Amino acid sequence: QVQLVESGGGLVQAGDSLRVTCVASGHIFSIGRMAWFRRAPGKEREFVAVYIWSNQSDYVADSVRGRFTVSRTGGKVAIALQMNNLKPEDTGVYYCAAGPNRELHYSREIAYTYWGQGTQVTVSS
Repeated sequence: QVQLVESGGGLVQAGDSLRVTCVASGHIFSIGRMAWFRRAPGKEREFVAVYIWSNQSDYVADSVRGRFTVSRTGGKVAIALQMNNLKPEDTGVYYCAAGPNRELHYSREIAYTYWGQGTQVTVSS
């Protein structure tokens, strides 16, 4: 069993920065990659960023490239998403996901086994 806990969400104004963190616990040996997804009300959940442990690589979605970065943090099985120059369209619930490496693209929800409860990020104009 793996548990994922997100933290760091909040209410900010456009142009501000925010850093959200996801910490994994439990059977962390099963984790090959950890990712961030987000969902706004009435919209599909979309991929934001991923960190892949085996090759220490990271990728971000086109919609946030240049503003968001993802990295490992804290010397634990944990990742952080640094969000700069936030825009109102970034508003949503940000979910942490994790799972073993598999032959499913990292941008697909089905690639992940474990999910956190989500943390709300609200960006006002």
